[in-house]
Amino acid sequence: MQVANALLADCQRDIRLAKEWGFRPGLPTLVAPGNGGIRSEIFHPAPEPPAAPVVLNPRGFRGYMRNEAFFQSIPTVLAERPNVRFVCAAMAGEPQAQAWIRQLRVEGSVELLPPRSQSGMAEVYRAAQVLVSPSTHDGTPNSLLEGMACGCFPVAGDIDSLREWITPGVNGLLVDPADPQALAEAILRGLKDPILRRQAAARNAEIIAARAEYGANMRRAEEFYSWVIGKN
Repeated sequence: MQVANALLADCQRDIRLAKEWGFRPGLPTLVAPGNGGIRSEIFHPAPEPPAAPVVLNPRGFRGYMRNEAFFQSIPTVLAERPNVRFVCAAMAGEPQAQAWIRQLRVEGSVELLPPRSQSGMAEVYRAAQVLVSPSTHDGTPNSLLEGMACGCFPVAGDIDSLREWITPGVNGLLVDPADPQALAEAILRGLKDPILRRQAAARNAEIIAARAEYGANMRRAEEFYSWVIGKN
């Protein structure tokens, strides 16, 4: 940070941390999604919101994902809403996920998907009512933005970077990602409140268009790099 001439990050949290770690005041910064943003021709809502109660975890297995808490929340959700289906992206064949499913006896309610293309994942997002991202630390997850763009109601870990995108009770919910009960309660709230889901979907469409649209972010990045190169 002390020798950098400019900084590109995917959340304001990282800009703040960089300054604490020696990034010099007055140098140029840009905050933009790490994949460039959302391609609206791929990630967009379905013509009609999904009627089936589907909960999607699109994050796969990473060290900072509290997937054990996510799986532990499933029986609590099913006790109240036994027809809910849980879909987990990029977890097909994952031994730990399979073990949790057996231990919790939720085999009939959980589907583990193999990796899919962007267009394939867009279809998965459009079929889900609720998206769960149980991360303990993160930047701005591409999958979270993709799901928001497709109309999913987000339930995510209550961390700094995600507070930049989600206002609890307005366009999603933020909870302790290590607390299965808190995750279950947030999932159930999202499933049981279609008005909240509709309001969140409308707000999230505005947020994605204003802050995460691919073309606009690529233009901003080009201007940023041109300015940095010109100054150095």
